[in-house]
Amino acid sequence: MSVAYSASLVAASIAAIILLTSRFKLNAFVSMFVVALALALAVLPRDKVIPVIKDGFGGTMASIGFMIILGAMIGVVLDKTGGSLAIANFVLSKTGPARAAAALGVTGFICGMPIFCNSAYIIFSGLSKSFSAKSRIPMPWIASVLGCSLYAVHCLIPTHPGPLAAAGIMKAGVGQLILLGGVFAIPGAVAAFFWSKWMVKNRNYAPASEAHIQAPAAPLPSPRLALLPIVIPLALITAKSINELANPDPASLLRAALYFPGEPTVALAVGALVALALVKTRSVAALNAMFSEAIEKSGPILIVTAAGGMFGEVIKQTGVAEAAGRHLAGIGLGLIAPFLVAAIMKTAQGSSTVAIITAASFMAPMLPALGLDSERGRIFATLAMGAGSMVISHANDSYFWVVANFAEIEANVTLRVYSTATAVMGLVVFAFVWVAGHFAL
Repeated sequence: MSVAYSASLVAASIAAIILLTSRFKLNAFVSMFVVALALALAVLPRDKVIPVIKDGFGGTMASIGFMIILGAMIGVVLDKTGGSLAIANFVLSKTGPARAAAALGVTGFICGMPIFCNSAYIIFSGLSKSFSAKSRIPMPWIASVLGCSLYAVHCLIPTHPGPLAAAGIMKAGVGQLILLGGVFAIPGAVAAFFWSKWMVKNRNYAPASEAHIQAPAAPLPSPRLALLPIVIPLALITAKSINELANPDPASLLRAALYFPGEPTVALAVGALVALALVKTRSVAALNAMFSEAIEKSGPILIVTAAGGMFGEVIKQTGVAEAAGRHLAGIGLGLIAPFLVAAIMKTAQGSSTVAIITAASFMAPMLPALGLDSERGRIFATLAMGAGSMVISHANDSYFWVVANFAEIEANVTLRVYSTATAVMGLVVFAFVWVAGHFAL
């Protein structure tokens, strides 16, 4: 079978997923399963079709499953115990009401690390209206700042399913990605903050009604205690990654001591255990209710993410990506290629998770030809795809409607303020990744 024929089938399959999920609103898992099966039947020997599909689905599930479930447990506990609200109030007390938008942005950035952006936005939507009403800040600005701060970590830090699955496909170190993803998410979130502020200037957008002002919930847990389930896992993972970079000796006692607790699954398990200190009623029934909710929230995300890995494995087996890589190598795109592939997928079909997984599956075989087949090259390529998966959140993205509906602002205003901010954020993040990659690679 010729490469041109296989490439046309791969392009058609990607277009089919975009059409099924965005135009016909078919479930993402069903869309990817049907298209992946059809593509496998068209390009693979019959005896390899089922093994390839199983390997792609199961391999992705194995690499991300525990981390997504444990991260969801931390998020649910923070929500149910008031830990997230305690962190928000603590940040606001340090910034003051005049800087309520910045306070909410910082809160979203911190709390968004273990909590999926859709869930986190819903959790903080009432608080964002309260902040807007108290400080008289236009609601579209504060909604965009919260939405973008959550979105930045969702697309870049592999405590979230998209970058986590991409790290597995690209064979990039999760610990280093968490550290660098957090670093590069900061300028993106800051750029989105100032862009959103500029976009509401002189527009006469109203703040939220004073009816949304919330009475202080009491008693809330200590904000420092609420931060521990987030800080401890990140500290363990970061300590392991930094030590491995600075101390390459595999026989080192410090390296051995940090290895197990610094593994992301173990670190998140520690965070989930620490989070239980926030729970006041520790009956089995109460704990099971929170665990069940976390598992129920994780299920659909796990299934869609694993389906993306399945589709990606079929693409990998076609050999199209290697051929494309050889062609792109002569153009000298480097990190621009993974960014553009992810950005096109994101803008076309809406899901950042699907975009970065599909882009990773397509780009992984190209890395040698693009000069990115090294430990650092894989990390920076994954970060470039994370930046691409931000561009652009608009009407085909479910998160766009979460922001619009829970902030109670019109869709055209959400497009003008929030959607344009996601484009700016993705471009700024990629610019930082590209410049850093120029020196690191």
